[in-house]
Amino acid sequence: MNNPKCEICDRPMRKNGTTSSGRQRWRCSACGCSSVRKIDSRAKRLDMFLRWLFSKATQADMGCSRATFKRMTREFWRIWPIAPFTGEVCDAVFLDGIWIGRDAVVLIACTREHVLAWHLARSECASAWAALMMRMPAPAMAVTDGAPGFAKAASAIWPATRIQRCTFHAFCQVRRCTTSRPKLDAGIELYSLARRLSKAKDANAAVQWLADYAMWCSKWEKFLREFTLGDGRKQYVHERLRKARRAPSKPVGSGELFTFVEMSEERGGEWDSTNNMIEGSANAQLREVLRLHRGLSTIRRIKAIFWWCYMHTESPLPPADILRVMPTDDQVEGLFASTSKKRKRDDGAPEEYGSGINWGEFHMPTRYRQ
Repeated sequence: MNNPKCEICDRPMRKNGTTSSGRQRWRCSACGCSSVRKIDSRAKRLDMFLRWLFSKATQADMGCSRATFKRMTREFWRIWPIAPFTGEVCDAVFLDGIWIGRDAVVLIACTREHVLAWHLARSECASAWAALMMRMPAPAMAVTDGAPGFAKAASAIWPATRIQRCTFHAFCQVRRCTTSRPKLDAGIELYSLARRLSKAKDANAAVQWLADYAMWCSKWEKFLREFTLGDGRKQYVHERLRKARRAPSKPVGSGELFTFVEMSEERGGEWDSTNNMIEGSANAQLREVLRLHRGLSTIRRIKAIFWWCYMHTESPLPPADILRVMPTDDQVEGLFASTSKKRKRDDGAPEEYGSGINWGEFHMPTRYRQ
């Protein structure tokens, strides 16, 4: 039977006429309670909202007018999808950030298969990276593009995790300074050396690359130290080449450039040397979502990224459960009330997002909220 159950005694109810508007009335024969069945269509509307958000369809293509679609889905922009804690220990985790504006960035951590966690912050500082890392167990290896503050956070939160600097980003940093057609001999040799990074996949190739890089640094050391005096200050003549040299020198000194080779020798198998997994499968799709829905406010762009990340986790909840457990704007404002009385920003985001203990609780569900 599809009869509703009584809210008082939990027994099946029977039909008992209709209301003045024609709706079916139900009555419990045990306790005499009378009620009208209410159909909640919010889950279906949320599913329609997510299908629109992750597709190229316009609002008018969703089977109703634009005005009707906006009215039916307005409430879902007030929901904040938060990352579920699974306790999954991963071999390799890819980390990167996607910027929304000048002072809003979403830090994302994912594996080859799904998204693990995300964190909204004002910058890629050490505290923001630490907040993201605390929401997942320490992996065996973390692949990063050398974002500022990451090394400091990793040494404090994931001290046993091996760090792999993305070799493609190291090449791009060199190319940014030398260009793809350098004029000087030193720049031509350094650019050629940086291009070889993508082909160094085993121990022998890595050792040969390190030897060639050390030889290049020794060969052009005197050339790179040339300087002139301007306004009483020393100015290096080849500042861009010096900057290009610093791109691989830091990961070479810390041993992070060929961590994937060491992991392969120690544990076997293939380990990633680039951050292309998150750049191509996550950030590229997120940028496509934002491009397809141009005109969204900053806070809605942030929530669109949150929705995409949540729906690409390992086991996202169905729409009905999402509506039941996910916090809304009113609950988020309550988390900030105990620590700050500042007003909201012009774009609708909380003034203190990305910092504070309450914001950390917002990003991850806890048993006892402040």
